[in-house]
Amino acid sequence: MTATDSALMDRTGFEAFALSLPGATLVRQWGDASVAKVGGRIFAILSGWGADAGPGLSFKCSELAFAMLPELENVRPAPYLARAQWVQVLPGSPLTPDDLRAYVREAHRLVASRLTRKRRAELGLDPLIAAAPHKS
Repeated sequence: MTATDSALMDRTGFEAFALSLPGATLVRQWGDASVAKVGGRIFAILSGWGADAGPGLSFKCSELAFAMLPELENVRPAPYLARAQWVQVLPGSPLTPDDLRAYVREAHRLVASRLTRKRRAELGLDPLIAAAPHKS
C-alpha cells in the first residue's frame, strides 16, 4: 500500500483525520486547499500546488525527517514552505497510510509545541506536548 492508497490523499479523508487531532481546525484557502491548523498555525495542507497540479499532502516535519523524506520517490520539499522544513508527498510515494498519519500527527505536535503555554492550555494540548520525547 502506498500514499496513493491513503485516505489522507483525498479531501474527505484528510479533513476527517486532521479534525480528529486535539484543537485542530480546518479552513479552505489558497485556491481551495484544505489547510489544517492548531492554535491558528498551519500543520498540514492538502492541495494541488505545483506544476503537476495533482493532489499533494504537505506537512511540517522534524529536521531529520526533512533531510530524509525527500530522498524517497514522489516526496519533495514543499513548494513555498521548504525553508520552514515542510515536505510534500505526492501520489505514488512509498509511504504507507500509517506512515502518513504518523507524520501528520507529528506535524500537529511540532506546531502545537510552538504555541504559547497559555494557548496550549486553552486548547487542552499540554498533555500532548508533555507526552512527547524531549531533546537532551
